[in-house]
Amino acid sequence: MYDALPPVTVAQLLGAWQGSGLSTGHPMDGLLEAYGWHGKRFDGPDEAHPLVFADRRGRFSVNPALVPMGLVDRHGPRLRDDRVAAAARRTLRAATTWRPRARLRMVEHRGVVTGTMSYDALPINDHFRLVDPDTLLGVMDLRAMSRPFCFVLRREAA
Repeated sequence: MYDALPPVTVAQLLGAWQGSGLSTGHPMDGLLEAYGWHGKRFDGPDEAHPLVFADRRGRFSVNPALVPMGLVDRHGPRLRDDRVAAAARRTLRAATTWRPRARLRMVEHRGVVTGTMSYDALPINDHFRLVDPDTLLGVMDLRAMSRPFCFVLRREAA
């Protein structure tokens, strides 16, 4: 499905996006939602906020460098446990950042040049394809992960 979609430009990525997982049997399926993931925000090509979460106090960006990705890949299903997720949600604000932690570039992925978010401190690229002007299909490509994690972004009203 991803390969059949057209590429997206960096300009088309700009704005705030609400995210949701796409069930594929990946260890991360449902994990971000369990922790209160809201989506992503792209203020400019060099001002990307890859992990926007929400709680009762509002939205906030989390520094991805503080996320233990090795644990996430190896223990995703266990980390979705309600008690584990509830405890983690209470500590997420300690990882808040106001600075952008990624950037947007056009990158070739699976033979197509498309809008991509590259994390500053982690070997992660999120490659996007256009479902429609307000919906993106993303694949998170992490160097050590055996297969990409898939997710959907829907543009938020301005």
